[in-house]
Amino acid sequence: MKIILKENLKNLGTQGDIVTVKDGYANNYLFPRGLAMMATASNIKMVEENNRQGALKREKLKTDALSISEKLKDLKLTISTKAGSNNKIFGSITPLQVSQALKNIGFEVDRRKIEVDDIKLLGSYDAIINLHREVSVKVGLEVVAE
Repeated sequence: MKIILKENLKNLGTQGDIVTVKDGYANNYLFPRGLAMMATASNIKMVEENNRQGALKREKLKTDALSISEKLKDLKLTISTKAGSNNKIFGSITPLQVSQALKNIGFEVDRRKIEVDDIKLLGSYDAIINLHREVSVKVGLEVVAE
């Protein structure tokens, strides 16, 4: 079944994309939650018109994301957390903690745009921040004990 996405979905596509999914996934998950609509001729024309009107806005978002990525690319964040004697962290480092560390230095980044590996030990790691569909930046993380 061909559908048009109303929102960005991580493994499926971005808003306005026309994708093919299985009927059950569309009928039982995407349509009831308002995440997609049928790809009829009139809906496709409507989405194309919205895409033409939104092109300027998307270009501005991309340039903003590029300017933020330039500021973030050489950044090294330090996150302090409780740890045991063998350098093992109590819990793990989450994208929410990275988002709060970025907020403390003046960058407002949504936690859902941050990808962090499973961090359970003290040390140096990398986090990937997806600022735009075409712009992502790798930021260094230094995990230290409190």
